[in-house]
Amino acid sequence: MSFGQKFKHFLAPLDEDDILEVEQDAEEEDAQTISQYEQQRSRMNKLPNDTKMVLFEPRSFDEADEIARRLKENKAAVVNLHKLQREYAQRTIDFLTGVIFALDGSIQKIGHNVILCTPNNVPVQGQITLDSGEDE
Repeated sequence: MSFGQKFKHFLAPLDEDDILEVEQDAEEEDAQTISQYEQQRSRMNKLPNDTKMVLFEPRSFDEADEIARRLKENKAAVVNLHKLQREYAQRTIDFLTGVIFALDGSIQKIGHNVILCTPNNVPVQGQITLDSGEDE
């Protein structure tokens, strides 16, 4: 502490409580000026560090249980169903829908034959709009 700071402190000493109150007021004002997008983004930054996403491209229905295992480990999964025949792709979607229901998660189509499966600890924001003229 320099001589000038000591002299200033001697003339007008500040209590630590006064300093804390000022800092808290500034934090409250900052929280009010943050946009809704920034607030949502800051909440997403508070995800657990071990949150991961796994990409799958199954070639048979038998690989669906591996996807379910990853979902049970609280990992999100992007599943590309292009390599499956239509019947097996539908069975896989049905199976994963049941898994997601049991885990209280969510499932969302993000492209033609591509789905996003997330457990309840992984929030998903936004929505992908698919063309209405697309064959399903």
